[in-house]
Amino acid sequence: MIRGALNIKKLLAAMGRLDASDLHIKVGIPPTYRIGGELRPIEADPVSEDEADHLLDPILTEVQKRKYDETGDLDFAWHIEDPEGGPGDRFRINLLRSGNHTHAAIRRVKAEIPSYADLHLPKVYSDIVHRERDGLVLVVGVTGSGKSSTLAAMIDEINSSRAVNIITIEDPVEYRFVPKQSIISQREIGIDVTDFHEALRHVVRQDPDVIFIGEMRDQETVLSAIQAAETGHLVFATLHTSDTMGAFGRMLEFFPQEERTFVRNSLAGTLKAICAQRLVPANEEQLNSKVVPAVEVLLSSPTVRELIRDERDSDLPSVIATSREDGMCLFTHYFADLVNKEWITMATAKEFAPNKDMLTSILKGVEVKAANLVGRIKG
Repeated sequence: MIRGALNIKKLLAAMGRLDASDLHIKVGIPPTYRIGGELRPIEADPVSEDEADHLLDPILTEVQKRKYDETGDLDFAWHIEDPEGGPGDRFRINLLRSGNHTHAAIRRVKAEIPSYADLHLPKVYSDIVHRERDGLVLVVGVTGSGKSSTLAAMIDEINSSRAVNIITIEDPVEYRFVPKQSIISQREIGIDVTDFHEALRHVVRQDPDVIFIGEMRDQETVLSAIQAAETGHLVFATLHTSDTMGAFGRMLEFFPQEERTFVRNSLAGTLKAICAQRLVPANEEQLNSKVVPAVEVLLSSPTVRELIRDERDSDLPSVIATSREDGMCLFTHYFADLVNKEWITMATAKEFAPNKDMLTSILKGVEVKAANLVGRIKG
């Protein structure tokens, strides 16, 4: 794939040509791309200790080098220009010290902000953006589930359709927004502000209508997001959890037991939507993409608010399952939808769906209805 001496800029530039999502630099193995979900090393010698320690020097500032030397960790973003004048690519880069040498994990993020159609997301994502003017909207998922791209599409739809003030707090900035109808300030942790706490302490004084918090990772961040939503702002945030139900436990675990009733009451009043997603292998013959998101969506309603207050989270899946006309959806139902649209194969659905028995039952029901319909037509 790459010939000659290792060069970080060439390695990054190749990611677009190869449609690679990630690049790993580690001592003792060749540089390794993730392509279509699989790790593929390049045809080169293993990275030496000296190469690993200095390969990324050309794209690091002196401030970043000092921070990495002091802490052994560094997160930053880097942009590569398109020689043909296009937007180029952005990269989210994590450096870590391992065995007293530098390793790197690099995620490629396309500079062009994707649309819902590009991401193959359901209409409910757009409905949320246009319906809500305040409250808390969460997009949750594990690492690599496409949360950042989804939120970029949602924020840019607001940017395109409403004259509001948008402030983002990110670590690092992944997509650069161009003001359209909105005005936008993007604050990057470590460059524009020291940390999330400091940024959130001042954000409501900056006259925002919409606030985007890159990740809710501790008690103060969660509390600040809830308080901003309570005071009339529309707050978007990500949370590292696998599904909608896990989002409640994840937020509550930041607080001592005696404060959780208060937090629940606040969430019941401010939470507007939780959109969980995971990326699964797509049927490339049907869909011009290697992956497609499977989603689970919980929307606020009087019943949902009551269940959150009463600590009856276990009843929420039943509400979601019976509220599909409102836009809600369980993961397993959505996997069945993806199979019916031929966007994924049955084998993929059975591998990734959380409830395989329910999936089988849903798909059998569809087959029976189709068979009955054919029978009526022939009759």
